[in-house]
Amino acid sequence: MLRFLASGESHGKGLVGLIEGMPSGIEIYEDCINMELQRRQKGYGRGGRMNIESDAIEIISGVRNNLTMGSPISFLIRNRDYENWQEIMNSGECSRIDDRKVVRPRPGHADLAGAMKYRQEDMRNILERASARETAVRVAAGAIFKALLRIFDIYIYSELISLGDLFSEGWHPSREDLPDFYALVEKSPLRCTDRNMEKEMMVLVDKAREGGESLGGSFELGAVGVPPGLGSHVSWDRKLDAQIASLLMSIPAIKAVEIGEGIANARTPGSGVHDEIFYTKAQGLCRQTNRAGGIEGGISNGETIWARAYMKPIPTLYKPLSSVNTNSWQEEKADVERSDICAVPAAAVVGEAMLAYGIARAFMYKFSGDSVEEIKSAYDSNQKYLKKVWQWQKI
Repeated sequence: MLRFLASGESHGKGLVGLIEGMPSGIEIYEDCINMELQRRQKGYGRGGRMNIESDAIEIISGVRNNLTMGSPISFLIRNRDYENWQEIMNSGECSRIDDRKVVRPRPGHADLAGAMKYRQEDMRNILERASARETAVRVAAGAIFKALLRIFDIYIYSELISLGDLFSEGWHPSREDLPDFYALVEKSPLRCTDRNMEKEMMVLVDKAREGGESLGGSFELGAVGVPPGLGSHVSWDRKLDAQIASLLMSIPAIKAVEIGEGIANARTPGSGVHDEIFYTKAQGLCRQTNRAGGIEGGISNGETIWARAYMKPIPTLYKPLSSVNTNSWQEEKADVERSDICAVPAAAVVGEAMLAYGIARAFMYKFSGDSVEEIKSAYDSNQKYLKKVWQWQKI
């Protein structure tokens, strides 16, 4: 079973990741992982911390000579800003622990709910872990999961669909489109493929910054080349769409997820929703639409798996909302931590990592093995069967 765990605080010594269940024989390069970490740190509207941190991974175990060994993979991402926080965030005695004490919780953040749950007077003990800083570990792990998926020609993409009240049609790339799509979206400061709409969105971010506001939005994710048969209908916890929705909802500030055209499908008659099935000698079984997002009955159907995630505005506002000082029990303005104005493009990169994990986990469940060679054997056997019934072998 493929498992992933993460640990670390926003201003602590660093972030730690642990991956268990990766097969042996997968090529892993720290430079490639660092490129993914850099993608997470980009985006119009990011805050001052991006000028401090330049994330880099240090693989501790599980990889030798750039190949996975089958043993657990552990890694570290050091927090460069820790040198300014040692006397506040040290795991031993903290000589300045009260200097950045948090007693005015931010509406919309985990501050207050977490403090009540864990009985913490200083809410820094909550926000340091609840911070989106921890998503750097997810992105690093996602790069490792992507390396596994690429062996089997499965590729992950993301693009921004909306920001505030502005919407883009998006590209929804096919396999053939992917090279051009990647080239365009990676040049965009908002991960938006609509250049005209992107300009309007950047103006919106500037206005939000001037007004002490923050902005939310939505992004689309896809996994191209996923074979039919991942996930299952036989038990609720094995449904692939449920697993993907859970993983995306775990990203900080994500408040809604749809698989395929989930929202539009709810208000459309069935004849305009379900993806009709056709057959040709050249293609075999095929579809002309993919409103289901590549999943039917909790099982991948061979089409691109795609989803959309919706992110609320970041709860740290530079013109803070009303709160209560839990020392004096007086109404005051909420605490202000260094934060972003808009982090939707960065969240999309995190979404890629979580989708890669979900697909890799389901893939390993179906084509299990301790080495890449064993997995390929099971995969190739399945491919021989699919050639009889499905267009997918032609992709």
